[in-house]
Amino acid sequence: MAGMQTLKKAFLMLLITLTAISLIGCGDPVKEQITQQLPITEQRVAQLAEALTNGQVRNATLINQYADKVTQAKPSLTPLIAEFRKDASTEGPMFKALLDRINTAKNQPQMFESSQALYNELLNIYQAADPVLYSDALSDPLNVLADMSDGQLPRINSLSKNASKQANNAQDFGTGEQLIGNPNYGNWQTGSNGMSFWAWYGMYSMMGDVFGRRTSYNDWGRSRNYSYYNDYGRTRYSSPGQLKKQTQLDTRTKKSFASRGQKFTSPYSKNRAGSSSLSSQSKTAQNSAKRFRSDSVKKSSYANKSKSRNSSFRNSNTNTSRGFRRGK
Repeated sequence: MAGMQTLKKAFLMLLITLTAISLIGCGDPVKEQITQQLPITEQRVAQLAEALTNGQVRNATLINQYADKVTQAKPSLTPLIAEFRKDASTEGPMFKALLDRINTAKNQPQMFESSQALYNELLNIYQAADPVLYSDALSDPLNVLADMSDGQLPRINSLSKNASKQANNAQDFGTGEQLIGNPNYGNWQTGSNGMSFWAWYGMYSMMGDVFGRRTSYNDWGRSRNYSYYNDYGRTRYSSPGQLKKQTQLDTRTKKSFASRGQKFTSPYSKNRAGSSSLSSQSKTAQNSAKRFRSDSVKKSSYANKSKSRNSSFRNSNTNTSRGFRRGK
C-alpha cells in the first residue's frame, strides 16, 4: 500500500514537471517576433534618415529641384513651397509620422489591440521606410509642385493630370489633389450638416486659400483621381488609428447614402489608373492593399485585417535590399 502511494506521488510530480516544461515552451511567439523586429525596424528608419540627409532618395532630390523652379516662377508661393521642400528631408510630415509610429510601438504597446497588430505595425513601418518605396511615396508632393508649375515641370511616376483624369473619369479637385485623404497633410472634418470635408494642416491650408477649392468626402470618394498614397501606400503610410478613422468615415458615409436610397462607392474600392515607372516594392504594396480592402469588408478589427497581410510583408522583405540610389 505504501509502495502504491509512493508511485502515485512520483507520477503526480512527473505530471507537474511536464506541465511546467510545456508552459515554458509555449511562450507567445508573436511577442518574440516583436522583440526581434523592433531593432530591425528602428535601424531601417535610421537608414532612411541618413539617405534623405545625404541626398540619396531620388524623388526627394527632385522635390528640391522642382521647389527651386516653382519659387522662381511664383515667388508669392514661397511659404507653401517651403513646406513641400521639407518632404525632401527628415523634417517632412511623412518621415515624422514614421518616427511617431515607431515610438508608439516601442513605448506604448498597450495602444495596440493585440501582439499581432503591434507586430504588423512594425512590418508596415519597416516597409514604408524602404528608401526605394519612400521615394515612390514622395511622388505625391513632388507632383503637386509639378502642377503648381502650370505644366512647365513634368509629373514623376505618374501620368499627366488630363490622362489620368480621363482614364478614371475623375473630377478635378484642383492643385494639391494628390494629397487629399493623406493624413500627413490634413484630415476629414465633419460639419454641423453632417457632411465631411477636407481640412489642410498648418501652412498647407494655403492650398485652399490660393487655389480656392473645398473638397467634400462625398464627391472625392466617388470621383477621385490617382494618387500614390491612396492607390499604393495607404496601408504602409498610415497608423492603425488613421486606418480605423478612414474605415469609420467610409462606413458612416455609406449608411448615410443608404438611408436616402442611394449608393456610395468607397474611394478605396478600386485602384485608380495613373501610376508610371513605380518600383517593385510599390507593386507589392498594391497587392497588399487589395488584400486589405478585401479583409476590411469581412472583418471588423484592425488586428484581424493585419493578419491577412502578414505573409505579403514577409515575402516583400526580400525585395528591399537594393541600394538607396535606385529610387525611381
